Amino acid sequence: MDDNFRDSIGTISEEGKRAWVFPKKPSGRFYEYRKWVSYGLLLFLFASPFVKVGGNQFLMFNVLERRFNIFGFPFWPQDFHLFVISMIIGVIFIALFTVAYGRIFCGWICPQTIFMEMVFRRIEYWIDGDRGAQMRLSRQPWNGEKIRKRLFKWTVFFLISFLIANIFLAYLIGSDQLLQYVTEGPAAHTSTLIPLLIFTFVFHFVFTWFREQVCIIACPYGRMQGVLLDNKSIVVAYDHKRGEGVNGRKKFRKNEDREALGHGDCIDCLQCVHVCPTGIDIRNGTQLECVNCTACIDECDTIMEKINKPRGLIRYASEDNIVNKSKFTFSPRLKGYSAVLTILIGVLIGMLFLRNELEANILRLPGQLYERKEGNIISNVYTYKLVNKTSSDIPDVNFKLLSHKGKIEMVSQDTFEVPAQELAEGTLFIEINGAALSGDKDKLKIGVYSKGELIETTTARFLAPRSYN
Repeated sequence: MDDNFRDSIGTISEEGKRAWVFPKKPSGRFYEYRKWVSYGLLLFLFASPFVKVGGNQFLMFNVLERRFNIFGFPFWPQDFHLFVISMIIGVIFIALFTVAYGRIFCGWICPQTIFMEMVFRRIEYWIDGDRGAQMRLSRQPWNGEKIRKRLFKWTVFFLISFLIANIFLAYLIGSDQLLQYVTEGPAAHTSTLIPLLIFTFVFHFVFTWFREQVCIIACPYGRMQGVLLDNKSIVVAYDHKRGEGVNGRKKFRKNEDREALGHGDCIDCLQCVHVCPTGIDIRNGTQLECVNCTACIDECDTIMEKINKPRGLIRYASEDNIVNKSKFTFSPRLKGYSAVLTILIGVLIGMLFLRNELEANILRLPGQLYERKEGNIISNVYTYKLVNKTSSDIPDVNFKLLSHKGKIEMVSQDTFEVPAQELAEGTLFIEINGAALSGDKDKLKIGVYSKGELIETTTARFLAPRSYN
């Protein structure tokens, strides 16, 4: 096999210029399956910011205010360790999935592929036509027809990009805030409108010009694929044993006995190349640019049916499956990834169950020492912060000492309310008789009560004179 194609990416010409890809409009059973999956995921993407669960947005990632909702459950910066574990689980899951099934994520689930192939590309087919019409339109001079089609297409692309930017904004600031901005008008929120337009132009640039270069150049997953794949990974593969035969591929001729001549089933029609959205020839083997979109499978199956050959010349298969006819096996590497993934998921579930609905932090006021009072009383001043992670107010909150005999005095009211998904903070004094202290830095256990019921416990250090050691 000539491996010169691996010396450069398929979208760069020999002169180093951009080689534009004009893929043929795909059709077939896998394409229909992908449409259903894509439209389901698009519905999920567009609906999630506007769905409420228990008063919480279903998905929200408010980085500015450090508030996150995942499946309706609110998370705060204090839950960052859960986010870290979730990210590690995601990376290991992607690695496990890639080792087993190759780059199937890119072709079926990746937002870039879904938007490009199922939204923007389909609009382009409607406006510019199929592969041949697009190539003719690209070559023709800037006459009235070309200007009209280009302006119309770019305008539609810009409006869709603006809609996508608004949806992403709803994930960042919340759908309620977004709808408020819309009703109040853009003039009242220029500080938000300008970043929104910047992201709109970024999306427009990606889907109008950069396109498949995102998958080939920008996305790191394509590079990671080369490290993770092996001969047992299931990928979109060309059956070179069947396609090439003994004497290689050959153009189709009616009533010709190809088997007797030693030619394989591939008739070198190039339809798998023409339909590829990244412009590669799948017959060269697994390549960096391949996103496993299955367009070549559908196109090749159509050709095989027309020449009365069995489908599956291009199919989901591993190299071992093609060469040795071996079936998929659960390799030791897959078992290792699965074990680590199972353990991490178990740890995450355990942490979620142990996660408190109220986060309490009581810290000594920086720079303040203890204070001596009458009757051998030692007093320390503290600041408290209570984070309510629920969607309901927590009323009649007060503190009690659990580990020592003493009293807690609030600077303001004795009881207070922690609003839903809000932070309550203030100052308090803790007074303890010196005889009850065992050292100069005793560890106190403090209970947080609501309506007389213990809802959380926390600890704090109590500073006292060394004479009480």
